[in-house]
Amino acid sequence: MLLAACVSVRSRPAEGPLDEAQAYLHTWAAGDFAALRSRVTEPPASFEAQHQRFQGELRILSSRFELGRIERQEESAEASFRAIHLLQGLGEWEVDGTLRLVRRQGRWWVRWTPAVLHPEARDGSRFSRTRTRPERAALLDGRGQPLTHEGEVITIGVEPRRIQNLTAVSSALQSKLGVDPVRIQKALSAPGVAPERFLPLIDVRPERYQQVRPALAPVPGIFFRRKNARLSPAEGFAAHALGRVGEVTAELLPQLGPAYQPGDTVGLSGLELAYEPQLAGSPSGEVRLTLPSGKVRVLHRFTGSPGVPLHTTLLPEVQSAAEAALEGLAQPAALVAVDPRTGAILAVASRPLEQPLNRAFTGRYPPGSTFKAITAEAVLATGLGPDARVSCPPEVRVGGKRFRNFEGESFGDTSLRLAFAHSCNTAFVMMADALPADALGAAARRFGFGVSYPSGLPSPGASFPPPRNEAEQAAAALGQGRVLVTPLHMASVAAAAAAGRWRAPYLLTELAGGPSASLATGTRAPLHALMRAAVIEGTGKAAAGIAGLVGKTGTAEFGNVLPLPTHAWFIGSREGIGFAVLVEGGGVGGRVAVPIAARFASALSPAPLERSPVTAVTR
Repeated sequence: MLLAACVSVRSRPAEGPLDEAQAYLHTWAAGDFAALRSRVTEPPASFEAQHQRFQGELRILSSRFELGRIERQEESAEASFRAIHLLQGLGEWEVDGTLRLVRRQGRWWVRWTPAVLHPEARDGSRFSRTRTRPERAALLDGRGQPLTHEGEVITIGVEPRRIQNLTAVSSALQSKLGVDPVRIQKALSAPGVAPERFLPLIDVRPERYQQVRPALAPVPGIFFRRKNARLSPAEGFAAHALGRVGEVTAELLPQLGPAYQPGDTVGLSGLELAYEPQLAGSPSGEVRLTLPSGKVRVLHRFTGSPGVPLHTTLLPEVQSAAEAALEGLAQPAALVAVDPRTGAILAVASRPLEQPLNRAFTGRYPPGSTFKAITAEAVLATGLGPDARVSCPPEVRVGGKRFRNFEGESFGDTSLRLAFAHSCNTAFVMMADALPADALGAAARRFGFGVSYPSGLPSPGASFPPPRNEAEQAAAALGQGRVLVTPLHMASVAAAAAAGRWRAPYLLTELAGGPSASLATGTRAPLHALMRAAVIEGTGKAAAGIAGLVGKTGTAEFGNVLPLPTHAWFIGSREGIGFAVLVEGGGVGGRVAVPIAARFASALSPAPLERSPVTAVTR
């Protein structure tokens, strides 16, 4: 019979020893020790205090009980029971106990001694516990080498009573470290904050500390503390993907469950949070009883388990190249690199570092003209080749909507190669309009649109809603309308164009072998030729000096206020790596995203690069 705290406690006397035992255990489970006293004959003065110490010393979160056999005499009885106590930070502790009951004045009472708490407890006994957490397991790179290690950091924070000018404190921390003033205000106004308490705000590495200390140290109220912390290879290295660790927050503690307690160091974001139980392992500990004689008995041992390393697919040299490519960029951005042969994610970078949003995985954007790689594959699947003749007028109307080329360009009667290279909107609108029904949607599905896949961290993938009319079909062919993607997914599109097969991207080795789809037969080589032309002679010409680079630029309109702002895109591949670059609200892809892509692609191989003059581009 299971007795839990959710069962209502009966206040009237029980009619028999079974009823009284049930009522007593119900009341104990509810934690109402005053009501528990009313069921005990001759309770000691310290009855409630002993229960409270028992619960507090062992950090018991809840108790439930299973009532066993009742052995009854004329005026006495014994009831066996099992107590299952949930100890915060350790787990469940089961104790087999006995309730002794007596009948007096027409009702049954519990005859209580400390042995009810535990059979070995006596008057004057004290309970205690130990707890040891295992060393946190490492995050590993694609070669099985650790990406994390223990090292020194400096915590920068504030002490409320020492602040003379809050504006000066906020301004200094924001300008030097990007700390949001709102966050400082929330920390200062949180309930229970003592004026003399140090409020941590941000951890920095020693080298960063040396850079900012001269500007921060003179500001009254800003203080520094050194501590050991879990570090990645470099500051900001795959920060949004790997995540960070720190002291468990009040909001997170209930989500992690009873194996955790205040003060624990846990994953707070990224993979560190998503795979917290695996990385942290489980703690070991003991429940101890100190007898009045001073002798200590171990009543129970919790056997912990070590953390298990998490195998990522990241390659440090590719990740470092991605970080370097985004260095100094003021606008929000993302860069993702994928292995076309497997779908393994080799690098993932998101900016700004101080914002929690992982744009690479969860940002949803229209892909703009990078989607023309998919539209081109649908066109190539009909049998047309790169040299097929197409028309590129300045503008065209489809379904009553006008579509124009960037800056009014027109190439007249031209080849598919040049229309792709120069990202001619009107040519692709007309080609899409001539495609068989659902041909464009089928091409999108071959590139993973509408496919759900586990990547290791939450990511919504890409969506291609069926066009509702000709105008929507035309907009979708240009990566506009209702088409939405993540930078992660567009990196998989670039990888698919390189390999001839789309493979779901994944960040953890255990997720290999996810969904995949082959591109249309015979489209890989001509699509590669089109994407090479875009770099050599088209909108990606600023990167023409990088040997072997192929790709497609994109300038994606968003919002509803004219003139419409645009995201800057580039997707491409080089040295067996497919990748995508997004600069949120960055403007023209060829002017903004291509130089970033060039810096990244040039770092993928130590071989000397072809060089050519940098030319102003338009997409």
